[in-house]
Amino acid sequence: MKTLGLVGGTGWVSSVDYYRLINQGINEVLGGYEFARCILYSLNFGNIVAYNKRNDTEGIYALIKDATEKVIQGGAEGIVLCANTLHKFADRIQKEIDVPIIHIAEATAREIHNKKLSKVGLLGTKYTMEEDFYTSKLEAANIVTIVPENADREFINTIIYNELIKEIFKTESRIGFLGIMKKLLRQGAEGIILGCTEIPLLIRDDDFNLPLFNTTVIHARAAVNFALGK
Repeated sequence: MKTLGLVGGTGWVSSVDYYRLINQGINEVLGGYEFARCILYSLNFGNIVAYNKRNDTEGIYALIKDATEKVIQGGAEGIVLCANTLHKFADRIQKEIDVPIIHIAEATAREIHNKKLSKVGLLGTKYTMEEDFYTSKLEAANIVTIVPENADREFINTIIYNELIKEIFKTESRIGFLGIMKKLLRQGAEGIILGCTEIPLLIRDDDFNLPLFNTTVIHARAAVNFALGK
């Protein structure tokens, strides 16, 4: 079994799910008392927020790179960046390290293909929805991505940062998300990517009548497969 290096804390609420899902996934395959060999580096999200307020992308990159290097020093053989938005830096970091990064968007693209879908809606932070580090991976897999309109992107981003990251889950926020998802359905979406690892804590599979792609579950499963050489 390979050792996984988890870079979490962005936010810790979903990092807990990563740790649980990866350990459960290993045990489901190996049974007995077998669980994941992993190293978790949990960042202080407040540092990232401070850099964001100053629009200091390089400061954030330095934090993520340092965390990645620390888990590699600890013996990690595969890197799991425990957030969709962190993958903004994945390709750049991958060029500077020899240990493979298990990319969340590539794993999600494989899952979409398994469902035989080609057009999906994407929910996430503004970075994930508006920049191309995520959608380009889907495009490379011949998947068309629809993102919400500007006002809806602002709403989603606000709820993620002001509520979900803090483990606050409100009924009115859930209703707002579902309304946005219905708009994407009317635009031709065949499924919806829950492209922030906190969103599946608010929206469940039975909340909507289209396939929902829980990126936390998908990414954790990809990490398990990597660890087991599958």
